[in-house]
Amino acid sequence: MPLVLFIDERWLLEVAQTLVPGDPDVTDYGALAAAVARHKHSVMGTLVYEAAHHRAASLLHSLARVPALDHSNELFAAQVAYAYLNASGIQVKIGSQEAIGLVGDVVAGRRDVRQVAEALKNWG
Repeated sequence: MPLVLFIDERWLLEVAQTLVPGDPDVTDYGALAAAVARHKHSVMGTLVYEAAHHRAASLLHSLARVPALDHSNELFAAQVAYAYLNASGIQVKIGSQEAIGLVGDVVAGRRDVRQVAEALKNWG
């Protein structure tokens, strides 16, 4: 059975501190809480986001669409997805331009969470 990793706000803050340059301040802790709640949500005992790339997509989508930091939110969203996949045991191979394009599409509303999950599946 694959590893099911659930993260918390502290984990997100560690990603921001270690992977986002410029020591960003949190401007919306609710955005972090919402991302955490979304990635582990279940309905009638069944996870909504069943695979690691689905959970990573929900984190990326939430953090890109609802900014939590005072700067670099798009980078943060991509770094969280990358770190989540790695922590879930998935070796990620992605170029920065592909990641920038994906997050830009999310921010612009051109990709929903299912489309993001499909893209992230190809990252590993």
